[in-house]
Amino acid sequence: MSERPVPQLPATMRVFERGWLSANNILFAEGDDTVLVDTGYVTHAPQTVALVATALQGRPLARVINTHLHSDHCGGNAALQARWQPRTAIPAAEAAAVAAWDTEALSYKATGQQCDRFTFDSVLSDGDTLRLGGIDWQVVAAPGHDPHAVMLFAPAERILISGDALWENGFGVIFPELEGESGFAEQAAVLARIAQLDVRVVIPGHGSMFTDVAAAVERAQGRLAYLSADPSRNAAHAVKVLVKFKLLEAQRMTLAALAAWMEAAPLMAHMRERFMPEQQMAEIFAQTVGALARVGAAQIEGEWVVNRD
Repeated sequence: MSERPVPQLPATMRVFERGWLSANNILFAEGDDTVLVDTGYVTHAPQTVALVATALQGRPLARVINTHLHSDHCGGNAALQARWQPRTAIPAAEAAAVAAWDTEALSYKATGQQCDRFTFDSVLSDGDTLRLGGIDWQVVAAPGHDPHAVMLFAPAERILISGDALWENGFGVIFPELEGESGFAEQAAVLARIAQLDVRVVIPGHGSMFTDVAAAVERAQGRLAYLSADPSRNAAHAVKVLVKFKLLEAQRMTLAALAAWMEAAPLMAHMRERFMPEQQMAEIFAQTVGALARVGAAQIEGEWVVNRD
């Protein structure tokens, strides 16, 4: 089977497809105006800095933009700021939490994830227009996966930087619903908004660029209907995602260490109490690791659990 063609992008744009621990990075370069959208996870920060430095060939990075502030999208901010002091723009609703470095409000404490402290210079609000790579981009609010997330849409080029609001096959965990807040309705509205935009190519937060936007939206709507029909499905999925993310970070852990991390993560305890009260955490842990092993996402080797891509 032949590989599908790579969508054409303007010469001022470049996408670094990173995987699932780090979000994709989008680099814009037009003269001295160099901008990186999303910066990956903190343990990949040296790699992110190296990718940007190589691509810019001696030019400094002038700006950083974050679609949202989950750890896999902004974990490289601090390292990039240390190297080049870029002006950094974040979603407006996150400004107070970043200024105070409130790791609980920013989700890092709840999820048991890491993110080095960074600063910001400006904020992004729905309806703003940004100039990136010589192209006008509209800031589009994208609550659902994260209540403060934004997307970037270039009407002239018909390109959408969707963050975790839409992937080729799905979208990110609907985190607000795990906390008893609304998220399914917001995700449905975001998918409807994407369907109304005239999009030629989507650059998602994870995975490859794609052009069959209508099919991706339809798949996402089906997935959302399944999850919203029984919110415990969203919680069970979130547990697997968070454990897999930890394995992506560590690559190899003892079963005891991974179980201890799961016990210590506040969001895990909250999900157990809210959605799985009849189960002990040890039982949920065994089920989750077993499920990951069955689909080839992890391998149990004696007392160890090893990540498998």
